[in-house]
Amino acid sequence: MCTGVFLFFIKRHLMSGSEFARSLGMAGFFAIVAYRLFKLKNRGDTKMSVHLIHMRVAAQGFVVGAMTLGVIYSMYREYVLKPHEAQKDSKPNEPSSEI
Repeated sequence: MCTGVFLFFIKRHLMSGSEFARSLGMAGFFAIVAYRLFKLKNRGDTKMSVHLIHMRVAAQGFVVGAMTLGVIYSMYREYVLKPHEAQKDSKPNEPSSEI
């Protein structure tokens, strides 16, 4: 079990993508899980299964949001910044000498 988790994190680290969004998603996931586990003592009369489902949904929602922001940022870099830089590089700096 531990080896599988280790390989999963190695594979995720080597995949291309926005490192910041991935780190943010992982940090948010663990923060939400830690917070909900801390609040487990004070859950009142809520069933354990309902509490765990709410914890899972909150953590997954945060990760999906971070992944969405990472994809939007990657698309912005690929389709907005690169064409703008390519267009800037293709323009001649010297005025043309047409008669």
